[in-house]
Amino acid sequence: MEFDLKKQTVRELNQALHDLPENSQETVVVNNLSGEHNVAVGMDRPAQVTINGHAGYFCAGMNQKADITINGNVGQGVAENMMSGRVHVKGNASQSAGATAHGGLLVIDGDAAARCGISMKGIDIVVKGNVGHMSSFMGQSGCLVVCGDAGEALGDSLYEVHIYVKGEVASLGADCIKKEMRPEHIEELSGLLEAAGCEDKPEDFTRYGSARQLYTFKVDNASAY
Repeated sequence: MEFDLKKQTVRELNQALHDLPENSQETVVVNNLSGEHNVAVGMDRPAQVTINGHAGYFCAGMNQKADITINGNVGQGVAENMMSGRVHVKGNASQSAGATAHGGLLVIDGDAAARCGISMKGIDIVVKGNVGHMSSFMGQSGCLVVCGDAGEALGDSLYEVHIYVKGEVASLGADCIKKEMRPEHIEELSGLLEAAGCEDKPEDFTRYGSARQLYTFKVDNASAY
């Protein structure tokens, strides 16, 4: 199945994707994307979707089951609230990539801007470049892997996300600390790097996580909230 967004609308594309038979593994190619928003949102079929061009806001949002590849850059909120499946961005991502997502794997070959993985709830995110400030802010579960550098306030107010960074971290957010890299973390990171097609060595990464001091309000920590 092939779509040309110079001749067809995003609404027509999304409706066709939603109308695919249940458990369909259809191969879908979308050409001539020029920054349109809301492309391939709400997928709930295990289809293989290839998007050629740069996407706007919320591309592949709420994805379930589908394997979506974007051959370009993406705007704000790629794979927002994703539940399962895989989203692979071959370029850079704007802010809030993978925000609030509950599952699946998001791979970004380039850089991700601010708030990557904000309030993530089970998604695994692998960024082969750098991430901006406040990444994994209030991250609840899942993993954020950064093969480059991380901006300021990494992991601010996070819960139980595992953060792995190979490069430099500008600063850690409230309640985020450096943690020991145990064998189970090496194993976990190895699997994620392999799944994302990275050749980086897990031993070169540093793990960060929650100090667990902000789980409940304490007046002595009031200034940190």
